[in-house]
Amino acid sequence: QVQLVESGGGLVQAGGSLRLSCVASGRSFSGYAMGWFRQAPGKEREFVAGISWTGAPSYYADSVKGRFTISREDAKITVWLQMNSLKPEDTAVYYCAAETHRYGSGHGPNGFGSWGQGTQVTVSS
Repeated sequence: QVQLVESGGGLVQAGGSLRLSCVASGRSFSGYAMGWFRQAPGKEREFVAGISWTGAPSYYADSVKGRFTISREDAKITVWLQMNSLKPEDTAVYYCAAETHRYGSGHGPNGFGSWGQGTQVTVSS
């Protein structure tokens, strides 16, 4: 089982940027596709972005395409989510996730079995 710890959330004005980080420990990080999900109050958790175990390709929800970028560096056992042009509707708790089986695509939303504790992102209008 891999342990995931997110950081980088906070309060930002609309149009601003944040960079979320997720550091893994425990099980091997390399060989596993990674993803980011979010859950807003009163809503179900939704897939935001995913990245293949090789680092490419990456996948995005339509609502964040062109604004968010997912990346990873296995040597640092870290995956990032760069969020630009933030909107109030991006407000949510953001979760890092790892796929359960090796060599996956990260396409989402299924296949992810390990989760971090989440980091709050709040975008004010």
